[in-house]
Amino acid sequence: MKNLLRISSLVRGVLSGLVLTASVVLPVQAETLGEVSTVFKLIGPNHKIVIEAYDDPMVEGVTCFVSRAKTGGITGAVGLATDKSDASIACRQVGEIRIKAPLPQQDDVFSERLSILFKRLRIVRVVDAKRQSLVYMTYSEKLLDGSPKNSITAVPVGKPIPVK
Repeated sequence: MKNLLRISSLVRGVLSGLVLTASVVLPVQAETLGEVSTVFKLIGPNHKIVIEAYDDPMVEGVTCFVSRAKTGGITGAVGLATDKSDASIACRQVGEIRIKAPLPQQDDVFSERLSILFKRLRIVRVVDAKRQSLVYMTYSEKLLDGSPKNSITAVPVGKPIPVK
C-alpha cells in the first residue's frame, strides 16, 4: 500500500511538473500571415502550409518568418493531428535593432505545439559575437524521438552583442 501511494504521488508530481512546464514555456504567439492548401480533404480542413511571424521578445527589430506544414482532416480539425517536421525560417531586421538585455549564448526563443502532447516546433537563437550576428534555427522536437530536419537563418547586428 505504501508503494502504491508513493507511485501515485510520484505520478502526480511528474504530471504537475509537465503542466507547469507547459504553462511557463515561452508565451510568444505566432501571427499567421497566410496559408496555402496542399492536399484536399473531403472532411475537415485541407492539409496546408502556413506562414507565421514571430517577433523576437529580447531583440526589438527582428522578426522570424516560419513556413510549416499543418495537418488537416478530422484529426487536424479537433487538434489531435501531429504536424510534419518540415519547416523553413527566415529572420529579418524589420526596424532598428535594440537588444533589451544581455542575451544567453544560446536560448529557446519560441515554442509551439504541433500535436496534443508530444511534438513541438522550436526556434533557438544563438549569438555569434565574433561576427556580430544572431543565428536562428528552427526544428521539431518529440518527447521520445526528435527530428534532424532543421532550417537556419542569420541576422547581422553590426555592433557588439551583449552576452550573459
